[in-house]
Amino acid sequence: MVNKPWKIIPRPLLETVLNNHVQRHRVPQPLILHGPRGVGKTTLILNRLLGDWNKGPHIAGYVDFAQSITEHHPDHQQSYPWTSWTSVDPPLLSNCKTHLENCLESMTHKAIKLGTLSSQQIFTTMNKWHGLNTALRRVLQGCKVPVPEKASVSFLWERAVCALSVRRNADEIDLLVGLDEEGGGGLSVEEASYYRETAFALRLAKEVIKMQQGWRGNAIAHMNRTNGFSKTLANSCTDWPLLMIELLSQAAEIGFFQPKLVLNNIEILKSAIQTDDSTVSASMYHDNLIWRIIALGANERCLPVLFVTSDSYYSYQAFVDFGFPDIFISRETFGWTPQEAKLHVVPDYFSASEWTIIADVLGANSRHLFELYALKQSNHYQSLMGNKAGTFEDIVDAYLAYLQVVVVNPAMEKALVRLQRYAADVRRGSIPDEKLRFGAAWRHPPRSEDPTLCSEWAKIQLMDFVQALVNTELAVNYLGDYSLEIFEDPSAMALVEVGILYTQRDPSFFRPISQGIKRCLAHPRANEDELLELNQILVAENYPGSLLQAFDAWLQNIGSFTQSSQGLTFSNIVIKKRCRREKPPATNGIDLLVGLDEKGGGSLSVEEASYCREMTFALRLAKEVIKMQQSWRGNAIAHMNRTSGFSKTLANSCTDWPLLMTELLSQAAEIGFFQPKLVLINIEILKSVRCDEDDESRD
Repeated sequence: MVNKPWKIIPRPLLETVLNNHVQRHRVPQPLILHGPRGVGKTTLILNRLLGDWNKGPHIAGYVDFAQSITEHHPDHQQSYPWTSWTSVDPPLLSNCKTHLENCLESMTHKAIKLGTLSSQQIFTTMNKWHGLNTALRRVLQGCKVPVPEKASVSFLWERAVCALSVRRNADEIDLLVGLDEEGGGGLSVEEASYYRETAFALRLAKEVIKMQQGWRGNAIAHMNRTNGFSKTLANSCTDWPLLMIELLSQAAEIGFFQPKLVLNNIEILKSAIQTDDSTVSASMYHDNLIWRIIALGANERCLPVLFVTSDSYYSYQAFVDFGFPDIFISRETFGWTPQEAKLHVVPDYFSASEWTIIADVLGANSRHLFELYALKQSNHYQSLMGNKAGTFEDIVDAYLAYLQVVVVNPAMEKALVRLQRYAADVRRGSIPDEKLRFGAAWRHPPRSEDPTLCSEWAKIQLMDFVQALVNTELAVNYLGDYSLEIFEDPSAMALVEVGILYTQRDPSFFRPISQGIKRCLAHPRANEDELLELNQILVAENYPGSLLQAFDAWLQNIGSFTQSSQGLTFSNIVIKKRCRREKPPATNGIDLLVGLDEKGGGSLSVEEASYCREMTFALRLAKEVIKMQQSWRGNAIAHMNRTSGFSKTLANSCTDWPLLMTELLSQAAEIGFFQPKLVLINIEILKSVRCDEDDESRD
């Protein structure tokens, strides 16, 4: 296959929706573009839409709050992380603020150059929200300009603009608004003077806001120390960007100047690092910024603002936290459907047979497809394979192992840390009592500060939750099934925070962010050593819910397995890798069990007898696997017995074998041929039987 550059595929419906929103100069609501990771939201904005939004009268400001995260951003020759931005080292809040303010200032200078802003307009907007008298007098005193005792605010404003123009370098202002071009950019002397006055007025507004925020410095520092809240203090930290947004909204005019603002990765503002007390906390800054944009749109209409995010908080909970279901316009995207993806990538990037495997294992997530294509074309992968007969299935196995080791496993570790933090919050009393008074196990974390006990509790809770989610086929309709209680489970929220699970808005499913991540969650963790031997990466099993470590451990005890053969299907390759042995075991005992030792083999042909033996060996294997898995949980069961606790997963492990046989018998039942039934007499005795004294692993 010829190496082809990855092309950006148009998304007509979504592009039309977004274009219709931003074509209006002022709108009553901001728009949230959200969806799971890897579905192409940023690519759509940067590669398909942003260019058209900067043509003619349109000007689009683009702010990516993740741009300063050098380890995980394409601007620094890196790639976006699969897990949540909250799982990587967050940027400084000051850097995020500076990035936003610089973008808005450049847009405002563009409005000044077009003549849609005036000094008087800036004064009117400032005077509406801020008391200017004292601040303007301080500015004039700093410029050593005499100020009459009785003077109107408008007079003080004009004198301050004039004083600032004398004190500041006019060449700098000319450069900002484009007046340094030859001939002043085709402007007359009067027009250039008018634009300079407006630019100095904007500088004055910035100085006044900075001065007023400085006066509140001690109050902000005290609020940060006491974890308090003040709307006035929060407003003072967002006054400057909101002033520019309001000025740009007033200056917007159809066909002449139509600004819009795109804030990508808005969720990073919530977790940015606050380095000093010059501003409020990052979460408060985030909430206040969004609140004021909402208020501006509702009261006076605002320039189109788009929040782009992969955090599922904005798909459901943000609508609740910020007021009511229609507070934002919601546009949720899930990328291509399998049919659309097949149309785009077959046969340019993958063959039809390869696509069948991809659709089954990874789904149509565009980032999965791009990364898999890059791995397929990689010479590095071929050098690792050497002379071994590598197939496309091996490439898929390698990619899944990469997801398991690099993405899912570290995210699960971070989720465990969050669960232990939840237990600490309960001990401190920061979790309301009404969320702890019912019987779910996670509502009763250990009261001890013993880190080992807390770690064991967190592992049990996370294992229990993931197993329960697997039993629901990794999808819960939290609205349709009236399952909103799932958002109170710290395991659920921990997995959402680390970016493994996603809360959809429409339809209202709680699920993994992609099918590839779903497969890694449903199967056990891979070891890092598996990345070194790509032909032994065995995480692409097609048996949802199975724990494959048991197969690996069992195979290590009985012998190695052979390499896969050419021409086999994907499922057959995996089965042969896991189940073929060098030496077949003795069959005498098996023949006795299934009655094949009778004369004539029970009237069975050689093929039928071989088939029966194979099925019996499979049943014996299942029993060994379940027994092994139960032994792994021995310490957890013993701890649960000592503490009189409860875990659904641990209880299930003790009944897995009889329930498996019951389920197999139910599947095998056929009217008139095989109709099994089971009678349990004196079932109540089970409740009072005594556990073996030498076996603490059973209850």
